[in-house]
Order: sequence, then C-alpha cells, then structure tokens
Amino acid sequence: MLMVVANVVSQDHIPALREKILALKYVDGTQTAGWHAKLVKNNLQADRAQPGFAELNKAVTDALLNNQTVRIAARPKAVTPLLFSKYSGGMTYGTHVDDAVIMGVRSDVSFTLSLTDSDAYQGGELVMETPGGEQAFKLPAGHLILYPSTTLHRVNPVTSGERLAAVGWMQSAIRDAHAREILYDLEIARRGIFDKQGKTREFDLLSKATANLQRLWAEV
Repeated sequence: MLMVVANVVSQDHIPALREKILALKYVDGTQTAGWHAKLVKNNLQADRAQPGFAELNKAVTDALLNNQTVRIAARPKAVTPLLFSKYSGGMTYGTHVDDAVIMGVRSDVSFTLSLTDSDAYQGGELVMETPGGEQAFKLPAGHLILYPSTTLHRVNPVTSGERLAAVGWMQSAIRDAHAREILYDLEIARRGIFDKQGKTREFDLLSKATANLQRLWAEV
C-alpha cells in the first residue's frame, strides 16, 4: 500500500528541525548504497557518526512512530536509523529497489519524509513504478510517503533549489503488504463505526475479525 501521511512533523517544528539537520556534516550518498544502486545514486547524506545526529534521528523517528496513521498502515516492529538526504544542482537517484535487509532490519515498508516545501526546489520528484504506471510525488514539508520496499522507484534530478528529506525503512509485524492493507481498511472501518455508533454488534464483529487476522499474520 502506497500512502501519503500529512503533517507527521508539524509545520511549527519544521523550520527549527530543518536548520539543525542542514547544520550536520554531509558526505557522499553512495557510502550507504548497494553495489548496483551506487551506479545511479548521486546525492549527499548526513554522516551518522557525528555529534547531534542521534538526537535528530530520535526526534524524527519518535514523530513517525507516534503518528496513528503510520502505526495502523505500517505496523512497525523495527525501524532503521534514518538517512538525512540532500539533493541540489542536478543530483538524482536513478531507478532502484531497496535492499531486502538494511542494518539488520528486513525492509518491508520504506518511507520518505519531506523536510522542504515542494516549491523550494524544481524537479526532485519521488517516482514510483506501479502496475498502473508511474506515480510522481512532491510533498509539502512535514508530509511522509509510505510504500512497499519491493517497489522500483527513483528521485528525479533537482534542477534548482535544494531538496532535503529523511529516509528510512521499517520491518512490519505484518510481513505481507496485501495483509497490511486489509488490516488497515478493517481498522479504519472499525474506528468509523465506533465514532458514529459506539460499541455496536457490528463493531464487535469487525474487532473480532481484525484481531483474528492479525493473530493469523503477525510475526512478533
């Protein structure tokens, strides 16, 4: 399931967060690319070993995990340390698929959190190859896109301005992407019924089905 989640980081917090992330030391992005991805990756990323990175990594990861939509859609079991990626002056990341295991975490769900507004740079769209064709995304600051890590994707060249994003991967408690989508839909329907009608018989049956499917599919 491919999903855009709005305001994972609030607009009030974005300017200060972006300033701190931009103040980090940046290195060649190919240092963390797989052998084939190195051929098409041309960006900069924050050095994870430097002072200040861990604090910023925790702040962004906490915002991600505290978001109800992210929790319901991704069912995160583990999250990798983030990559703070910077693109400018023609930088790009050509078509690739994310590695199956990243830093000891099976990559079920990939995510990109925009840290710059879409009008702050030209180009730089995140493009997904889906069965229905290519889909291009350019998100406002604070918005996040979640997508299955099995997806071929790319970042188009940034022709002007600067694109800053936080990128990472989750291992889900529900390995199968189709199962995650079914559980997401059931949970949204269950909560909708509860909000409108309270704890009805229909709510209880949906709760039972949701719990039993999660019990069937969960890897914990």
